[in-house]
Amino acid sequence: MSNLPPADVQPFRKMASSHHPRVKVVVRLRPYQSTEDEQQEGPCVRGLDTRSLELVNWRSRTESMQYNFDAFYGDDTSQLEIYVNSVKPILSHVLNGQNASVFAYGPTGAGKTHTMLGSPKQPGVVPRSLLDIFRMVQEQSDQLCGPSWRFNVTMSYLEIYQEKVLDLLETTHQDLAIREDQDKNIFVPDLTQQRITSFVEFEQFFLPATQRRTTASTKLNCRSSRSHSVLLIKVVKLQQEAPFRELTGKLYLIDLAGSEDNRRTGNEGIRLKESGAINNSLFVLSKVVDALNQGLCRIPYRDSKLTRLLQDSLGGTAHSVMITNIAPEYKYYFNTLTALNFAAKSKLVVNRPFTQETIQPIGICPSKRSCEGSSSSLQHPAKRTKSGESVSADSSEELVFSPFLKPGEYDPEAFDSDVLERISNLEKMLRKHCKNGLPVLGTPKEERLQLLKKVEESRLQIEKLEQRQKQLEQVLALQGTAVGQTPRKETLLNRIHPGALCRGSVAKPRQQAIVTPLQRLDNGQLLKTGDTLVLKRKEKLDNKECSSDLENEFELTVDHELTQRRKDYILNILNTGDLKQLKTLQRVGDKTARLIMSWREHNGPFSQIEELEKIGMSLRTLSTFMRANVMSCMGR
Repeated sequence: MSNLPPADVQPFRKMASSHHPRVKVVVRLRPYQSTEDEQQEGPCVRGLDTRSLELVNWRSRTESMQYNFDAFYGDDTSQLEIYVNSVKPILSHVLNGQNASVFAYGPTGAGKTHTMLGSPKQPGVVPRSLLDIFRMVQEQSDQLCGPSWRFNVTMSYLEIYQEKVLDLLETTHQDLAIREDQDKNIFVPDLTQQRITSFVEFEQFFLPATQRRTTASTKLNCRSSRSHSVLLIKVVKLQQEAPFRELTGKLYLIDLAGSEDNRRTGNEGIRLKESGAINNSLFVLSKVVDALNQGLCRIPYRDSKLTRLLQDSLGGTAHSVMITNIAPEYKYYFNTLTALNFAAKSKLVVNRPFTQETIQPIGICPSKRSCEGSSSSLQHPAKRTKSGESVSADSSEELVFSPFLKPGEYDPEAFDSDVLERISNLEKMLRKHCKNGLPVLGTPKEERLQLLKKVEESRLQIEKLEQRQKQLEQVLALQGTAVGQTPRKETLLNRIHPGALCRGSVAKPRQQAIVTPLQRLDNGQLLKTGDTLVLKRKEKLDNKECSSDLENEFELTVDHELTQRRKDYILNILNTGDLKQLKTLQRVGDKTARLIMSWREHNGPFSQIEELEKIGMSLRTLSTFMRANVMSCMGR
């Protein structure tokens, strides 16, 4: 039988790459600022070549520590050079159905946001990446792919502020959840996904959303990012002819908030809380990298919203580039040292990218194929919005041919009428006995014959079982009439043990106590707090017919005498008991016991238990006190 799915299922194929690339780590050094160096000590880090740098050893300034990375960019490097050499090479994977990720890491004030966004004169990674994405889409549409392929580009923009995912495109979507589908893909339900067709449209949505990102001023940075921002660009490549392939690639552009030393930033109040959330998420990020390098079974992605979203970027399915921004001044020395150590660990992480390809199922006409599937917000990859009518195998009686036959290739006059009738009958028979929507012309001949053979064998087996059941029923009916009994209705017990139930076997009735259901009490019989219910046998009536029925019946009644004795016992302890005896009562601790003794000294003994309200005991606590102590008295 063919593995082709029904018409309402779309297969999701993962084609792994031939090699597993590492996370590409580059380091960018911010220009030295003399105003930041109060003691005028000069820079503490310098580059050796295009791949390595050295940092002064804090234990001995006569020594230095060297680091090697995929690339090192000095303080005179332009935005264009960083983008062309490190970011642009991975963008082509997005149009081939694979994921790519670029994220900036480093301490606060090191230039992460400048690297990602840039300025009007020096654009950063984000605007340059979008320009190239639209340029490559246009080139492939015009030259490489032609009219048989079409592209759909959408954007989503969010921030992680104090462990809450906030939608920057739609402010009403707040505190969103992060989910994982059956194919291990991370997605955010209800996140806005805006379709864009040009860079101008991208700017119309991106620039206002960037202004909504949470920023504040600290002692180290006048415009410090107080949240992690994630820009998602999704490119869907749709084939307009058989086999109707669909390639889905995602580009993550991430600007991480910088780690902060609150002793130097002077954060207080809400700023201190923001700093704690930022440092905690970056600490979990470091734990994830350590776990990946050690090969642990459990990777703590779920310990933070940030690492959950970066699951594809670190040890996941994306081609990743990490841009580590550092500052050269000595006041940032330990922040720089921490960032370089983290970058050195991150370059050992290995990702496993694959191509995400969806094939349109057989039986759907290409003219009615959906092209608006990505207008919803980051939905499940297997779900798609269908703007047109879909051809249903159950509701349509017409013959649906395979979409591998292009429109115009089928000429009804070229086929003999007998051949068409035979194909139509075969199609209807398969739809009747097999899965709905299973195509005929897309199934090999041998598999169709095997399918028909299995259907026929199953039908014959069912008929034999039905005949066997009828024979058993007739035998049982004959056995019942032979002994003068009326035929019994066949049950599972009779079928297994025909003689298990005999007419003369009568079990003696078991004597058991019957407790009548509780009736609603009248207003005068409502239970009060502390009342004691007892189970008593019902009194016999004068009527002899009813006496036998009530012999074993019981009823619940309130024993007022027993209740009063227990209340007197508790009241006696409240009035005469010392501290130790008072603490033997339930819900009475050391503080409450002292309050009771103090109240007795000033106001005399308690006349009733309800006077405990005067020492500050609430009605709810008093009710619990009554129930607990009445039960404890019952044990005594």
